[in-house]
Amino acid sequence: MRFSHKALGFVVNFLLGVAWGAVLLGTLSSFFSFYHQSFPLAIVSAVIGALPGLFFVLLLEYFITEKEKLDELKKQTAILEKLLEEKNS
Repeated sequence: MRFSHKALGFVVNFLLGVAWGAVLLGTLSSFFSFYHQSFPLAIVSAVIGALPGLFFVLLLEYFITEKEKLDELKKQTAILEKLLEEKNS
C-alpha cells in the first residue's frame, strides 16, 4: 500500500505485522496448550486464540481501505473542480 505520508505507512505496516504475529502466537500457543487433552479441543482453542489478532488485522485493513478511499476521493474532487473551472471559463 502506498501512503502519501511515509511515517504513517511504516507505522501501519509495522502494526499489521505485529497483528499477524499475534495471530500466529495466539494460534500456536492455544493449540499446543490443549493438544495433549484432545485434538478437536486444540483446534477450537486455536481458532479462539487467533481471534484477537484477527480482529486487529481486520481493524488495520479497514483503516488502510478508508485511507485509500479518502485519497481517491481527493483526486476525484480535484479533477471535478478542474473540469468545473474549464466549463465556467
